[in-house]
Amino acid sequence: MRIIYLCLLLAAGSLHSIILHAQNHRWQQAVKYDMELEMDVKKNQYKGTQTLVYTNNSPDTLFRAFYHLYFNAFQPNSMMDVRSRTIADPDRRVADRIQNLKPDEIGYLKVSNLTMDGKAQPISHVGTILEIDLNEPILPQATVTFQLDFEGQVPLQVRRSGRDSEEGVRYSMSQWYPKMANYDEQGWHANPYIGREFYGIWGDFDVKITIDKSYILGGTGYLQNANQIGFGYEDEGVQVKEPRGKTRTWHFHAPKVHDFMWAADPNYTHDRIEMDNGITVHHLYIKNSQTEENWEKLKTYTPAAINYMSERFGQYPYKQFSVIQGGDGGMEYPMSTLITGNRKLNSLVGVMVHELAHSWFHGVLATNESLYPWMDEGFTSFATNETMAAIFSEKPSGFPQLGSYVGYLRLVDSGKEEPLSTHADHYDTNMAYGAASYSKGAVFLAQLGYVIGEENRDKAMLRYWDEWQFRHPNANDIIRVMEKTSGMELDWYKEYWVYTTKTIDYGIQSVEPNNGNGGVKITLERIGLMPMPIDLVITYQDGSQELVYLPLVIQRGSKPEEAGMPKRIKTQKWPWTNPTTEVTLDKPLSEIRRVEIDPTGRMADIDRGNNVKEF
Repeated sequence: MRIIYLCLLLAAGSLHSIILHAQNHRWQQAVKYDMELEMDVKKNQYKGTQTLVYTNNSPDTLFRAFYHLYFNAFQPNSMMDVRSRTIADPDRRVADRIQNLKPDEIGYLKVSNLTMDGKAQPISHVGTILEIDLNEPILPQATVTFQLDFEGQVPLQVRRSGRDSEEGVRYSMSQWYPKMANYDEQGWHANPYIGREFYGIWGDFDVKITIDKSYILGGTGYLQNANQIGFGYEDEGVQVKEPRGKTRTWHFHAPKVHDFMWAADPNYTHDRIEMDNGITVHHLYIKNSQTEENWEKLKTYTPAAINYMSERFGQYPYKQFSVIQGGDGGMEYPMSTLITGNRKLNSLVGVMVHELAHSWFHGVLATNESLYPWMDEGFTSFATNETMAAIFSEKPSGFPQLGSYVGYLRLVDSGKEEPLSTHADHYDTNMAYGAASYSKGAVFLAQLGYVIGEENRDKAMLRYWDEWQFRHPNANDIIRVMEKTSGMELDWYKEYWVYTTKTIDYGIQSVEPNNGNGGVKITLERIGLMPMPIDLVITYQDGSQELVYLPLVIQRGSKPEEAGMPKRIKTQKWPWTNPTTEVTLDKPLSEIRRVEIDPTGRMADIDRGNNVKEF
């Protein structure tokens, strides 16, 4: 009996360990890409082979599989083309340009000879998605090997990727290869490419690119044959031998990334900066009168931004970051970015900082951007604003997040706001998508500093990084980190801000003597439909200030007193169901100069005109 008891106890302990493990570790699929391609720079076409080792870490049996074939979007009458021509406010970079591409300007990506574990599989090209009906399913915890051949044509630069950009960059090679779609706890994510966001599986990429020997390359991954390549990549004192023939092969390896971008141009200038912490920063750009001075100055700002964001949001995990002139604006990729380069210094630094910040939220935390674009673009915008205020001396001082609040309030005023929970591809307008994802997403974090205190918010951001890197967090995951750090309940905040378009509007209804007892009665009202805690600041005739704090009952807690704020003299809970509440003070009305709700402006109140009463 004792032996049976011990066995049951051990089994229970093991089960408890398994349950805890399942709760604490969200499973992720795993991939390992090996690719070789040859680029024909005269035809702007390429051919390649791909071996993909795929591990199904899910508890599900997979009967189908899907690859993204992004370049197929750049063809007349593609879903991207039709969407651009029918949406109310098309992206000016796209507009009707795809419809007017000539046969040698379109993009395409075709797959052939696809096998899984050596056996041919039936495939169908459906726009930007390759559908595979597997002959044999992929069982849970099984590893299989896909092999395929692919050929593509690089489209004329339209959106993000392409050739011959307006600034003269020959190749911006993003979304260029067959990329396995992600399968997670919500199933497959085989979304057609219509111009929005990306979602991928972390893994190792080994890529060999053969191209005309005059071209200089950069992008994702560590160059494995630097001493054969030259162009500023080689170690000092090593003589680089000129390759025989007309081509050169560049060999890159990128560990633990979910995408692979490269760019190429014969006229790139390559600057390399070695940081004290061992990170190498690469800048590749076409040097001319518009770029030379500002890209030289950028060599100071990029390392400074990496250091600042590593301190605020978590240590940058790779040993390299490349800033490369290319694309059509600014776009983030693992270990790298493509940005247009003919910019004024503040613009150049700003777009670099924004795309670099994506390394945290797009590259390593890597929320599903299609479902939660605000958790990538919004959090990136928040980090950009904070970083620019810290490192760019020409930026005016003040509230770094003010621009995001202004963008959100304009969205509300437009009448076109949609909930943040809207899928990125399905916003009715580009304006609503942009303002919601970038501005309202940034305000989500900035306003949390008001709700739980900025010190708590900043600690939580580092905890978020520690707990969720390489795990694809969702909206609940970020709010739970904020709850654990602050000790408050915050589900109400997420539910109102993310899943509705209800707005915040509080006002001071009246300030009057309190029934002749010598004190003051202040009546506050909630006009908007979203409840919030209130900081009520009273300024006296002598210039001194005091603060009355009114947390919501449903918070189940209070934020700590904040540095730089007036002394808190009273805490009074406000049930969200009550449209008004009264605050009484012992001071006579004659001593009061001003009463104001949230003078810091961190609460996104849509009408601040009723937040103040002066005497």
